[in-house]
Amino acid sequence: MISAAPPFASRLNSLVDTLVIDVRTEADGRAALMARGALVHGCADTLAKTLAELPPGTSRVDLDVARVTFMDTAGLQFLDTLDDHGRRHLIPVTATGWTGQPRRVLELAGLDTTDPLRPTARRPGPQPEAEPPVASAVALERAEQLLLLQKEVEQLRQAIASRPVIDQARGILIATRACTSQQAWDILREASQRSNTKLRRVAAAVTAGAQPDGPPPPEEIRTALRTAVAHCCPRP
Repeated sequence: MISAAPPFASRLNSLVDTLVIDVRTEADGRAALMARGALVHGCADTLAKTLAELPPGTSRVDLDVARVTFMDTAGLQFLDTLDDHGRRHLIPVTATGWTGQPRRVLELAGLDTTDPLRPTARRPGPQPEAEPPVASAVALERAEQLLLLQKEVEQLRQAIASRPVIDQARGILIATRACTSQQAWDILREASQRSNTKLRRVAAAVTAGAQPDGPPPPEEIRTALRTAVAHCCPRP
C-alpha cells in the first residue's frame, strides 16, 4: 500500500483525502490497483512508486478509480504515468470506474470516461488523410468549462492552504475571549468584512499578534476585530 499524504494537517483530510493505492497481484501476472482519495499534486509520483514496486513478470495493470473522490488537472499527469508504464513495458493498462467529479473532469478534457487509456479503434487498411481540425461550438464550450474548473480547483487549493492559520486564529480567540468555536469563526469573518481584508490575512494578523513580542494587527484590522468581538461575543 502506497500513501501520499498532502502537506496539510490531518484535520484537512475531510476536504482532500489522502491518496492510497492498494495492490493485488494475480497468479496470471495481472496487477489490480485500487485507488482511493484524491488525484491532486503528487499523485503521479505515488503511482510511479507503486508501479516500480510491482513484481517482475507483471503482464497487465488494471487500475480501479471508483473510490477516487476528487481530481484536478494533476490527474491527467497521473494517467500519463500509467500509460507510459504500459508503453515502456509493452503491457496493457486500464483505468476504469470513473464517477462523480473525476468523471466530469474527463468529460471536459474530451477523454473517454469509460477508460481514458483505451486506444482509439482504427479500421484496417490505409487511413484517410486527417482533415484540419475545426473549432466547433461544443469544443469551445468544453474549453471554457475546463478553464472554469481549473479556476475552481485553484480556489480550493488556496482555501485548503489558508485553513491552518485560520484554525490557529480561532483557537487564540477561543482562549483569549472565552468564546465558542462558532463565535470565533464569526469574529474573523465579520472583521474581514468590516476591514475589507481577506480572511486569511485577518487570521494571520491575530496569530502573529499572539506571539511573544509579535507585531500588533494593523489599525484597520484591530478596529474591526474589536467591533466584531463586541458583536459576536458580548460580555454577560
